[in-house]
Amino acid sequence: MQFRDLGRQYTRLKPAIDKAVLEVMSSGHFIMGEAVPKLEQRLAEYVGVKHCITCANGTDALYLALRSWNIGPGDAVFVPDFTFFASAEVVAMCGATPVFVDVDAATFNISVDDLEKKIRLAQEKGGGTPKAIIAVDLFGLPADFNMLRPIAQKHGLLLLEDGAQGFGGSIGSKRACSFGDISTTSFFPAKPLGCYGDGGAVFTDNDEWADMVRSLRVHGKGSDKYDNVRIGLNSRLDTMQAAILDVKLTVFQEYELAAVNSVARLYGERLTDAIGKPSIPEGFGSSWAQYTLVLESAEQRAMLQQRLKEEGIPSAVYYPKPMHRQSAFAVVAAWECPVAERLSSTVLSLPIHPYMEPAEVQTVADVVNGL
Repeated sequence: MQFRDLGRQYTRLKPAIDKAVLEVMSSGHFIMGEAVPKLEQRLAEYVGVKHCITCANGTDALYLALRSWNIGPGDAVFVPDFTFFASAEVVAMCGATPVFVDVDAATFNISVDDLEKKIRLAQEKGGGTPKAIIAVDLFGLPADFNMLRPIAQKHGLLLLEDGAQGFGGSIGSKRACSFGDISTTSFFPAKPLGCYGDGGAVFTDNDEWADMVRSLRVHGKGSDKYDNVRIGLNSRLDTMQAAILDVKLTVFQEYELAAVNSVARLYGERLTDAIGKPSIPEGFGSSWAQYTLVLESAEQRAMLQQRLKEEGIPSAVYYPKPMHRQSAFAVVAAWECPVAERLSSTVLSLPIHPYMEPAEVQTVADVVNGL
């Protein structure tokens, strides 16, 4: 059994993907070929925003967004404490200071109550000028942007949606990667929409920010690539990856998103209620980047992980260490995040993907229910 079975997906999509790759090979246009702007237009239309600018990876997408806002030294950016390192890494890369915010115990996403508290504390401590909030769509579930948007407006903060895991999620009729002033995603292979390497994208309705991101992703180019008007980086999506993503986006829309939600519902039905199963708030939709349980203790998690391993079932811990305990942030002021601390010791993610069979779900559920 695979944690996220990309081999099974490729077998299903092989004729279309092979054809798309061979067309790129024959064209000879490997960098910024015609597949790139075609994909950008499709992604923008799917998400429901004016601009999509692809780039080399999801981390660059976040960095490009912050750079377009001139986030830098002396600025404070609020980041959830329970997420992948890149969400806060990019803040430090810009020279700004990350302020770590606790998360909601039910959704794993940034806590609006703790956010208000941390904004007040940051202002009182004088650790930087509050400039932006990075809200992560963790495990496929969008953060509560209905609550976050008023907080951002109240304090004059920019709102960045880190949709690296959230592509395909929704709140009401709106899709993930449309909720921030700028939103980003990742096309890392294991993501809900993944390529066969690295890739990322930036989404916004703001023309000025979109133009800035387009410049920054190609060495800060001006009117042409040899007129460099600012310091940028080399962060273009390869034509090959764009062609692969074009094929995958079609099937993602046609059946993969629905299929992975069916797998998640099956888990919910077959796992005992004694297990801390993930829940989706009313009006929200998830793309299920991960299916994550909350166990009673670190010891129980270790026991379950060992039993799964003995049965040939992979599992993973996302994430074993909260942000404020990362060694790289030892110089950053400590921020109390008790929920993130507890989750880091007790969460465990099970295999999930659109091509998972009901019998496989039952096999996993039998082991988990046997705790």
